[in-house]
Amino acid sequence: MRDSVAAARERTLGGIYAFSAYLLWGFLPLYFLLLAPTGPWEIVAWRILLSLGFCALLLTATRTWPRLVAIFRQPRVLGLTVIAGLTIYVNWQVFIYGALSGHVIETSLGYFINPIATVLLAVLVLRERLRPTQWVAIGIAAAAVAVIVIGYGAFPWIALTLAASFGIYGLVKKKVGPSVDAVSGLTLETLWLSPIAVVVLIVVGMTEGLTFGAAGWPHAVLLSLAGIVTAIPLLLFAAGARRVSLTTIGLLQFVAPILQFLVGWLLLGEPMPLERWIGFGLVWVALSVLTVDSLLHARRTRAAG
Repeated sequence: MRDSVAAARERTLGGIYAFSAYLLWGFLPLYFLLLAPTGPWEIVAWRILLSLGFCALLLTATRTWPRLVAIFRQPRVLGLTVIAGLTIYVNWQVFIYGALSGHVIETSLGYFINPIATVLLAVLVLRERLRPTQWVAIGIAAAAVAVIVIGYGAFPWIALTLAASFGIYGLVKKKVGPSVDAVSGLTLETLWLSPIAVVVLIVVGMTEGLTFGAAGWPHAVLLSLAGIVTAIPLLLFAAGARRVSLTTIGLLQFVAPILQFLVGWLLLGEPMPLERWIGFGLVWVALSVLTVDSLLHARRTRAAG
């Protein structure tokens, strides 16, 4: 009895952690907009370096440096963290560019498409066989992209790049598995990206000029929080994912793009012409098909077990 109560409490706590992570990710575009006049290249560079510094403090506070050192004795795992770092860099750069250039709604489309991109990657990379319903969901999503391209007259490259990069990032993290904890993983990913960040800051400093410290102390404080703003949702997500089922995570993952969509549409006033509503509607239908299929498949698997 006591064990079941403890397990239920852990699941509840995990749900709260995961929901909090997606809630923070949903409002992330507003934080980046507050960093004006800092451009997307400088923001990502500081985000990398400050995240690395914050992770180093966490490793010191929790005395978990030995975990990080142990990963260096696993060349395969170390190589995968390099790939993870490069893919998350692409994701961060495109996301912040979208947020600062008036394309928050399109960034939300990217994360709506992400579950479908993940299923497609499972076929292309892992050679998994899809159920017919999953193929239907992919077909509907492809039709949605076609509607947006033809009707709206613009190729949604921001959305597709976000979906592809985060899908590949998730695939790499799955390959890494539990051998790398959340803090060590983010530490390594930002460590590999640090040379890129330094070069970017040098180039920005020589061309446009760095804004850190040049736009007043409130701006400097906000920009200095980039590392914490990056790390906290990732750590909350990792804590939640360990405690709840994949089905729960799958349902909660729609919280972030829904909030981003509402922020772009209602708060920032980005346009939503009929063609976009039709395209988004088709994506939501595809996600509904995929979600129902996943729930039914999980129920059949439990029943068979």
